[in-house]
Amino acid sequence: MPHFQIEYSANLDQVIDMGALCETIRAEASLIDTFPTAGIRVRAIRVDHVAMADGNPKHGFIDLSIRLREGRPQDVKQSAVEQIFDVMKQFMAPAMATHSIALSAEMRDIDANLSPKFGNVRDHLEDNA
Repeated sequence: MPHFQIEYSANLDQVIDMGALCETIRAEASLIDTFPTAGIRVRAIRVDHVAMADGNPKHGFIDLSIRLREGRPQDVKQSAVEQIFDVMKQFMAPAMATHSIALSAEMRDIDANLSPKFGNVRDHLEDNA
């Protein structure tokens, strides 16, 4: 873990490269010591039905949800969410210069006892991290 889930308004499809944003977040997350590389997952889900602010359909949003196993100190989590949010803001800066876009992020802990995991991704990593 961590798992990054991006929800974004459909009106941003023609404004930003969502695959590139996913890769940007993945790459930045891989630089954070508290995030094991094999556990990083970034996915984006388009939201087709949106009502925001004054109701004008020009407004768009990107909401990033970060879920990770419990046990990390608060200062480590705060630093990590700030680092990821900063890279997301940098990525979005050109689009935000010409479009109405709201950005948000939230990090939350997952109870490991209530979140079973199984996989063999580590076996297939080039550096076997």
